[in-house]
Amino acid sequence: MARNALALAHADPGRARLAAAEALAHARGEHDHAAAAMAYRVLGLAAREDHHIGESLELLRRAVRTAQRHDLPSLAAQARMSLSGTLAMAGDLRRALREADRAGADLTGLDRARLEMQRATILMVQGRLEEALDGYRHARPLLAAAGDRPNEATLLANRGLVHTQRGQLGAAEADLRAAERLYDELGHVRAAADVRQNLGFLAARRGDLLGALAEFARADEYFRTRGAVDALGLRDRCEALLPARLITEARDAAEQAVTALQRSGLGTHLPEAQLMLAEAALLDGDPVTAREEAGQARRAFARQDRARYCSLATAVTVRAAAGTGERSPALLAAARRAADALAETGWTAAAVDARLLAAQLAGDLGRPLVARRQLAAAAVARARGPASVRARGWYAEAQLRLGRGDRAGAERALRAGVRVVDRYRTALGATDLRARASAHGTELAGLGLRMALEAGDARRVLGWAERWRAGALQPRPARPPVDERLAADLAALRTVAADVERAALDGGDADRLLRRQARLEESVRDRARLLGAAAPHAAATPDAVDAVLGDRVLVEFVESDGAIAAVTVTGGRVDLHRLAPLTGVSRELDGLRFALRRLGSGGGRPASLAAASRAARHAAARLDELLVGPVRDRVADRPVVIVPTGALHAVPWSALPALRGRPVSVAPSAALFARAASAVPAAQPHAAADIRPHDALVLVAGPTLPAAAAEVAELGRRYPRARVLSGAAATAAAACGLVDGAALAHLAAHGRFRRDNPLFSSLQLADGPLTVYDLEGLRIPPSTLVLSACDSGVSEVGAGDELLGLTAALLGMGTRAVVASVLPVPDAETLPLMLDLHAGLAAGLSPAEALAAAQVRAADHGVAAAAGAAAFVCFGAG
Repeated sequence: MARNALALAHADPGRARLAAAEALAHARGEHDHAAAAMAYRVLGLAAREDHHIGESLELLRRAVRTAQRHDLPSLAAQARMSLSGTLAMAGDLRRALREADRAGADLTGLDRARLEMQRATILMVQGRLEEALDGYRHARPLLAAAGDRPNEATLLANRGLVHTQRGQLGAAEADLRAAERLYDELGHVRAAADVRQNLGFLAARRGDLLGALAEFARADEYFRTRGAVDALGLRDRCEALLPARLITEARDAAEQAVTALQRSGLGTHLPEAQLMLAEAALLDGDPVTAREEAGQARRAFARQDRARYCSLATAVTVRAAAGTGERSPALLAAARRAADALAETGWTAAAVDARLLAAQLAGDLGRPLVARRQLAAAAVARARGPASVRARGWYAEAQLRLGRGDRAGAERALRAGVRVVDRYRTALGATDLRARASAHGTELAGLGLRMALEAGDARRVLGWAERWRAGALQPRPARPPVDERLAADLAALRTVAADVERAALDGGDADRLLRRQARLEESVRDRARLLGAAAPHAAATPDAVDAVLGDRVLVEFVESDGAIAAVTVTGGRVDLHRLAPLTGVSRELDGLRFALRRLGSGGGRPASLAAASRAARHAAARLDELLVGPVRDRVADRPVVIVPTGALHAVPWSALPALRGRPVSVAPSAALFARAASAVPAAQPHAAADIRPHDALVLVAGPTLPAAAAEVAELGRRYPRARVLSGAAATAAAACGLVDGAALAHLAAHGRFRRDNPLFSSLQLADGPLTVYDLEGLRIPPSTLVLSACDSGVSEVGAGDELLGLTAALLGMGTRAVVASVLPVPDAETLPLMLDLHAGLAAGLSPAEALAAAQVRAADHGVAAAAGAAAFVCFGAG
């Protein structure tokens, strides 16, 4: 019975535990000490499979004692072999090797081969990779000859990890795929899932993010169906997400991994997860946490004799110290030592980062020769490796050339680095992946922009601004027309979101529903990331922009070293204007947005509203002075196309005195504006009778805004042939079906911007939220879209002015113009603005012209209506 249970220990630890417990009960009753020792061993192995390390250690030690007490040396040695493996997982590598050596004296044949394999795995963890390979080389023929397929699969899986660490990725994949096949044939589903997790880790090391996500998704099928937390998988996922700059997700995964590993007692892997958490915290702008976690990891690695990982943890500690502002010769020396150690131990990407940091520190400390040497060593990485590493290598090469006074050569190096990242980004179909990938080009584009500003060359400034601006939004990613699994998850997400809202209103327990909502959102996000592909980013030239401007003027804002500048393009002329420090602009913008929110709410005492009105006028005047004043001569009385940067994406532009009543279009980039302006606009309905089937006008009212139904009903009376959805009929699927290909669509609904995940920003419809993921499934986006909803124009602004949100997604898909709000807006007070806007559209005005005229007339409807009207912006080529 005990022997049969042993055969199940790896494949089905639950059944093994039950069988071993039964065997142990019989063995005690019959004084069968051999069976008892073997049963204790099985129970220990089952506990180890479930990551209950403390319990496993106790049971295996009991197995050793039982066998020794009754003079069963072979069984004692077998139990010591298992104990050695658990000690290794606990992080006690020295004692693990001692137990392995003690077991070896009494093991022969197949058991000796199994011990050799296990000893090789301990050596792998310690970073003694060549010794580990030798051990696996000796053990495998013996395992294969004996037909021990489970252990042969384990050997192949572990050897694949050794090859991965040595950078032999082809050999690593061959071993891991062979291990996966063996486990599948044996029916060892948990072990097969672990191998798929390792295949994801391998793909991430290769720089293949989509391949990594696909393998992780395959592994997740096992863990999700069992409600299990895979701590090691979370650690590996963090390592894959960090190079993709999915920092929030990576940090969450690392924090969960640390918690789970601390709970389970997996001491070998805990410092690895702490190191991943340190990396994530560092990229998240939290050097204090990074320094603490990396320090703990480094001390644990030292206790485990893991020199390779010690050098990596030391490098993160040095980067964290620099992130807190420390600059000293000692820190420079530590950075140089870390870079050399990382290069020697094969951590190429980390070595490049450490050399770039050392070069920066050397420059700050007046050590130019040291800086040049570090840059030259880092620049070698531009020739090979993942895109992120090659991009860093080109950045080092650009700085090296710039230090020699070769500005033209430096710019060529920067352009080469940007091309590397652009090709990498192009391979990523999902909007959020492409947006986050832009972070790899931030330093390259930032240095190019800084050089152009120093030269005072307006065309080069515009070129560098456009080279890396909102690249994730153009062109539209391709996606299969229908993905049934994604559609089903989105439908389920709407249902559970409605259930959450009802539970909250009824005072019920929404925790279970919220957990389900989080799982569905994760499933939607992961599925969407595996679908579609994009084409290369195309930057706009001044001449191409000027060709579609007509009588308009383009004002493109840029930020460098904390200061804002602007490039204007009109009538064939391109000019550069120096503006103001970013801090002053941000302060006034915060004041204006706060005051407009206060006025838009409409409530409160008259004195309070008067104070808010004065504050709004003051902040608007100051912003006008800082942003429009320096370009006033070029703007004159022309319609304006604005390309913001950073915080300026949230400016309610019509509130600025110089822009009040003037048609203003706001675009993520000049390239996107030029693309939208070049598209043939769908015919607008100039009168009710002029609406043709292929020029459809669609009106949709969401359920949670009392004024939405009245707004849509009034517009319906003006457009009797419009297609209308209201009440229970206004579902997400029905709305998408009508909006798809519409000339003009108007959606009045409660809007919500999700700062934690902007692609789940939504409009509330009858059956739940209509998200960005839903809209990305449209075959043909609407030509013009009016979103009468709070915060519908708000976007998360990432590196490279990459935008994520409802409006940004629609513009990226090809919608020509979107009218949306950048602030909460008063529900009832919005109706007059929307009616005036549509009156202008029906009269033949462009969306920007119609919105500007309606905003002027909003003052006639009171303070709240005027404040709410100021929140709306025309995005795109209106």
